[in-house]
Amino acid sequence: MALISDIREIDQGATAAGAAPGRLAKFHAPEIVFGTGSLSEAAHAAIRLGARRPFLVTDPGLMAAGWPDELLGQLGEAGLSARVWHGVTPNPKDHEIESGVQRYLAEGCDVVLALGGGSVIDAAKGVALLASNGGSILDYEGIDKIVHPIPPLVMMPSTSGTGADVSQFCIVSDTARLNKITIMGRALVPDVSVIDPRLLTTMPEELNAATGLDALTHGIEAYVSLAHNPLTDNHALHAVALVTENLARTMERPRDSPARVNMAQAALEAGLAFSNAILGATHAMSHQVGGLLDLPHGVINGVLLPHVIRYNGVAEPERFRCIARAMGLLAPRGMPGEDAAELVALQVRALADEVGVPKGLGDLGVRAEHVGRLAELTLADACMSTNPRGATASDVEALFRAAL
Repeated sequence: MALISDIREIDQGATAAGAAPGRLAKFHAPEIVFGTGSLSEAAHAAIRLGARRPFLVTDPGLMAAGWPDELLGQLGEAGLSARVWHGVTPNPKDHEIESGVQRYLAEGCDVVLALGGGSVIDAAKGVALLASNGGSILDYEGIDKIVHPIPPLVMMPSTSGTGADVSQFCIVSDTARLNKITIMGRALVPDVSVIDPRLLTTMPEELNAATGLDALTHGIEAYVSLAHNPLTDNHALHAVALVTENLARTMERPRDSPARVNMAQAALEAGLAFSNAILGATHAMSHQVGGLLDLPHGVINGVLLPHVIRYNGVAEPERFRCIARAMGLLAPRGMPGEDAAELVALQVRALADEVGVPKGLGDLGVRAEHVGRLAELTLADACMSTNPRGATASDVEALFRAAL
């Protein structure tokens, strides 16, 4: 396994294939508070951002786990009168977000807080977006379509993988078209992300597996993305190393504090990497499957990622050697890039097996007759624009068929 001190050395091998000299690189990030017991900092952050009546977005599972009650107590002690909305389901739906913003406006709220996984955080971003810009959430599909400033955002992730708490993305299910839309823009980067690894200990096992594989996918796709740069590369590689070493451990020993802290850091670093380097074909494909069948995003990624790695290995041989080494695999500099990509693909599949992810999309309900439509929607997804290897409809259809 690559240690922290090894990551820069590993990445030096890919410098020649990196960003063109002189190319500008931006790095968007929120203020980050990280550490066990940091949840109490959310109330202080809300006050600094001008909160009087914060709007707390969460979900029924988190309510049952008790974390929102702890936060509400802290908000109350700080003199804040919070309003709670938990009408969010996995893969947040367009109509759910539009119901949420109606509640936000009716209650006269100001700062938006989110305590939960990626679905909760995406829903909170959607509520904030509509609160100041109006219309339907589907109007904002694409890049930088948000015109007016949105309410301040304080995010508290309860899963170790989505990266939504630090990213400039918001993913929403279009319930009419049965697909997911991607909304992207600097306005969606939260003001503050409070990352308390304690929150990860109440995740169901299957959610732990799914979000961990999502973080791994973020790290790998960000590292080979056409938009990667030196500011994202170290975060991406370190996230890959941390997930490879710690995800299975958290499945075996859910209360293992060091492993949970490492997975929290992996999710954070992967989120910072992909928010700035964007993603690739795995996510573009996964969004469509998730929208069609309302399935866990990270599970779909775990099935698709090995196939996309093999496809992209042709385009980024040196960078896949670096990824292999970050995963602790023997991939000397002389190894052909496609061989290194195969090593990575096999290791990803082995980890997916270890945490209980199905081997094929067919096990998740995808059928051959879905492939044409899924491929069509994939090519229109914003994440395809930064995939390192171009793809036609027939290429994407072949990837879906291979993953069945």
